[in-house]
Amino acid sequence: MINVPKGTKDVLPSESFKWHYVEKAAAKTAELFGLKEIRTPVFEHTELFLRGVGETTDIVNKEMYTFTDKGGRSVTLKPEGTAGVARCFIENALFNAPLPLKTYYITPVFRYEKPQSGRLREHHQFGVEIFGSYSAKTDAEVIMIAKTLFDTLGLKNLELNINNIGCPKCRAGYNAALKKYFADRIDGMCKSCKERLEKNPLRILDCKEEQCKKAVSGAPSVSDYLCDDCLAHRKDLEDTLDLLGVEYKVNPNIVRGLDYYTGTVFEFISKDIGAQGTVCGGGRYNNLVEEVGGKSVPAVGFGMGLERLILTLEGLGLMPAHDGGVKIYLASIGDKAQKEVLKLTYELRKHGISADCDCMDRSVKAQMKYADKTAAEYTAVIGDDEIEAAAAELKNMANGSVSRVAFKDITRFLKDN
Repeated sequence: MINVPKGTKDVLPSESFKWHYVEKAAAKTAELFGLKEIRTPVFEHTELFLRGVGETTDIVNKEMYTFTDKGGRSVTLKPEGTAGVARCFIENALFNAPLPLKTYYITPVFRYEKPQSGRLREHHQFGVEIFGSYSAKTDAEVIMIAKTLFDTLGLKNLELNINNIGCPKCRAGYNAALKKYFADRIDGMCKSCKERLEKNPLRILDCKEEQCKKAVSGAPSVSDYLCDDCLAHRKDLEDTLDLLGVEYKVNPNIVRGLDYYTGTVFEFISKDIGAQGTVCGGGRYNNLVEEVGGKSVPAVGFGMGLERLILTLEGLGLMPAHDGGVKIYLASIGDKAQKEVLKLTYELRKHGISADCDCMDRSVKAQMKYADKTAAEYTAVIGDDEIEAAAAELKNMANGSVSRVAFKDITRFLKDN
């Protein structure tokens, strides 16, 4: 037997409605804010992620699915969505479109890491990317998109954490302070952090190893090194969130795990599912478009894992029950009735009504058993008598009521009930 690869998961017919529910809510929320969907390839040239995501990140160093194709090119399954959208923005000259350009996507992403609850080697993200605005009010808008989706889904006990990790102008001083702080502590830290000390000490703050977390606890705060522009941007974001009545916590420990972030970073954290869990994270990346080959264009966005979101909704009892089966199941008695039922079934479908009938030559009892198991809303049994009368009795499977309806009126009846 060939099993599903480790770190991947089948979505069964009995579970797919959960994905439809969340994806439809995400798309509707994005469109409410004027965003349009963008779709990029599942794999890109590896260089895109080396330049965009950053060579010092865990994603690039440890987690990417990279391979050489038959043309000798190094390609990588996308480990996140933003870099591909930035490449698309440049390649398709979307900078010539009216700015800000507001986009969203729902996409699979691939990371070779230890599978855990809500985070698989193939998982799915709802992402938002807005290009062309430096304003902190756009940062707030991105945050409000995520909050509006959470409100729509009924998630209430979430904590918004925000931070500003500085721009290249003020990052130099902070990096120097981090190098000085960690220099006396690096011997007891992990191999990756020893490499990060010289290349990108900010990445040490995001390390998940316990011995590194202890060293990080007393590290200098980025807030003490922000330039006037970054301080003003942070103040503008806080003022905008206050104006909109959004509660938040300034958390200097949030740096996010990708090198392209500059300035604003944020996370929504749920405390309702046992342990704290980040259900959405994002921020500003004003240098990314330039880093992957374009002109300087500011941008801000977020990524939200759908698997984790679905698990959170299920854990809190917020996932709606399955919406059932077809509107009507038509059972048949005999060859003549089977032909009539087949014609009627397709006629109903043509008018936008979900309908099903038997294609396995089963007995009436077996047909009705199947209709019950698949949660058909109505059933009808059609034989010679029903064909002669051109009418059938439609049974409501929820309350047992029966209505006699002419064949020609079945479409109207089902649309009205």
